[in-house]
Amino acid sequence: MIWGLLTAVLLVAAWPLAEALRRPIAARDGSEAPGEFCSLPEGRTHLVWDGPADGPVVVLLHGLTIGSHMLDRLAGGLAARGYRVLRYDLYGRGFSDRPRGAQDRAFFLSQLEALLEARGLGGDLTLVGYSMGGAILTAFAAAHPGRVRRLVLLAPAGLGQTPPRLADLAVRLPGIGDWLMAVIGGVVLRRMARAADRAYGLPGTLSAAQIAETRFRGFLPAVLSSLRHMLAEDLSGAHRALAEAAVPVQAIWGGQDEVIAPGARARLAALNPGARQLLLPEAGHGLPVTHVDAILDEIPAACTH
Repeated sequence: MIWGLLTAVLLVAAWPLAEALRRPIAARDGSEAPGEFCSLPEGRTHLVWDGPADGPVVVLLHGLTIGSHMLDRLAGGLAARGYRVLRYDLYGRGFSDRPRGAQDRAFFLSQLEALLEARGLGGDLTLVGYSMGGAILTAFAAAHPGRVRRLVLLAPAGLGQTPPRLADLAVRLPGIGDWLMAVIGGVVLRRMARAADRAYGLPGTLSAAQIAETRFRGFLPAVLSSLRHMLAEDLSGAHRALAEAAVPVQAIWGGQDEVIAPGARARLAALNPGARQLLLPEAGHGLPVTHVDAILDEIPAACTH
């Protein structure tokens, strides 16, 4: 009996211990970060600018687990087309801080709105969001339609996802799910990163960055909180609002996407018949890396001011 009790104590202790043993974000060498930092009410946000200073602004936003560096090539392509591209790391990812709190719609919109205000960006924004970034920018555009020139969604979340088994269990089982994410979540994400490299031929630098993320404190709790909150939201209402406000929307999907629910494209068509949609039959969920040229072909070149 005593051995069973001891085992139970060790298992319970593994949860806070695993997170405590990870490196604090403050220990990350800020000199490695391209771009700059912006101090916002909830913490520092890392951001990068690309493109001509007088170009129309694009806000380019990453997804759940890999920071803004995942979109380097896409940002470079947009910059070459005349856009002034703003990328930033969501809280809990990349070089940005790890504030506590439920990572829901209000949490992410607060970060984006504060960043835009700090950098003096009002309206006429083109928004390009990938996966969870697409969900966040959909919510922002629905809340501020007058500020949006165009919304481009790349394999967007918010209309149905098919999460991996561990993620599904972690979301549905409070306590147990937190333990699973803290103790084995990093191992699973590292394996997934290596598998994605093999399946899609992603650059090795991306898997290395993803693996590095799992070793920093606050990253895995941020992922779990986003799964339980932002990614649990159904954005049907936001898409209806965008249709009513006549905000131009374009969605680009991967035909081999293993993350986004197969019916998401049809749902968007029903909610917003005016939205333009493109299916890339051979693309998986990593399409902003594997199909950059096809995406750029769908975004008109900028007309600089």
